[in-house]
This record gives sequence, C-alpha cells and structure tokens, in this order.
Amino acid sequence: MSRDSAFSEAPLPLFSHADPEPTMLRTGGRLPSYIKDHRYRLRDRFMEGGAQAMPDYELLELVLFRAIPRRDVKPLARLLMDTFGDFNRVLSAPISRLTEVKGVGEAVVQELKIVEAAAHRMARSRVMDRHVLSGWDALLDYCHTTMAHRETEQFRVLYLDRKNVLIADEEQARGTVDHVPVYPREVVKRALELNASALILVHNHPSGDPTPSNSDITMTQSVQNAAEALNLTLHDHLIIGKQTELSFRASGYL
Repeated sequence: MSRDSAFSEAPLPLFSHADPEPTMLRTGGRLPSYIKDHRYRLRDRFMEGGAQAMPDYELLELVLFRAIPRRDVKPLARLLMDTFGDFNRVLSAPISRLTEVKGVGEAVVQELKIVEAAAHRMARSRVMDRHVLSGWDALLDYCHTTMAHRETEQFRVLYLDRKNVLIADEEQARGTVDHVPVYPREVVKRALELNASALILVHNHPSGDPTPSNSDITMTQSVQNAAEALNLTLHDHLIIGKQTELSFRASGYL
C-alpha cells in the first residue's frame, strides 16, 4: 500500500453520489477480521461504559469509522491526536489545518465537523432563551465547548434582555493567536438593535492562560463606558482558557 492511499476514504452516500465499489473490490468486499473485531470491541466498550471508558484516540477512532469504513483508522487517529493535542482540539481544528494531515479528506472533515456542531448545539440549547445568571455553570460549559480549543482568538457577545434571559449569542470578531480586534461602538450598537438590556463579553486565549492582557482590560473598560452611556449593563467579561476561565467581575476588573 502506498503512503498516499494508507488512509484513503470511501465516499459517504450521505454526501456523495460516487460509487464506493472500487474500495470494496480492493478489500474483497469485507473487512479483515482483525479490523472488524477491533471495531466491534470499541463499539461494545463504548456502549457499555460510555466515553469515560475510552481514551481520546479511541473515541476519535469511533468517529472515523464512518468516514473510513474499510481501513484501520487507528494510525490516523493517533496522527490527528499528535498533530492537535487532544480530542477536542481535533474537532475544533480549522478545516484548512485538518486537510494538511495526510489521510484526511472530505469525508473525515465532514464527520469531525458534524460531531463538533452537535456538541455546540447541545451546549447552546442549555443557555439560549434561559436566565443566564441563575444558570452560570451551563453558560461556562457552553463557552468552553465552543471556544476553549480554538487555535485563534474569537470574540463573542452574549446579549440579555431585562430579565437577564439570553436572547442572542453573536461572534463579533476573529483574530490571530494572541489578538482580536474589538470595536466597542459596534458592540453597543448591536445591543440597541436587539433591544438588549445587558451583555456579557467572552473571548478565548489560545495559549490556554486566561490571564487578561493590558489590551483586554482597556477594551473592556471602553465597552463598559459605551454601555453605561446608553444605560446598558455589562455583567462580565469572560476569558476562556483551555482548562479554566477568568471572570473580570469576580477578579475585580469590573
């Protein structure tokens, strides 16, 4: 087997009308017994013990089974883990970075991004249209799910109504590994358009360290000043690190 075909993918009927027959012919129409047994054991262990019973690379193998139905996916799972660091970072990696990994094609990217989207949607459903301040833990879980494992900075604003119910969650800007441009006027302008009464700022630090920079502190003060001028409440600014987060309110910056 050549290096180029080591992790070749069979087209998925869900996304492609291509005929998968050539791949079936190369394998004789059936999986080698060692691959079939391995897949059975992993699926059985997952159903019995859940994700807690599996290391990250095995959980990743389960995701890859559909994308690459007739190959041993363990080497690719290991390669993805080595490249990005952990399961979450594999899922949240940009498509351009994923496709740089040998063996990753359209089918693999689609499976990974479907799982990522499902995780985001489940976490989001626990906070949207709900009282944010009384469900703070759910809000932190959502922020970590969507932002903690990104490779570049992202700035989001959570807009709340008079009862502190979350009415909108919007990405305002994306940046580099250590900077994201934020325009306070645009933040408060959007609050007025949504008829929001309060807001929470959220951004991530790809370094994993949520300690605020001087520019983070200056920007937050600018947003707070703009919000106060329009009778809007800035509840907090959360910086999301890989393992933990920093609250400007709890840390005395607000």
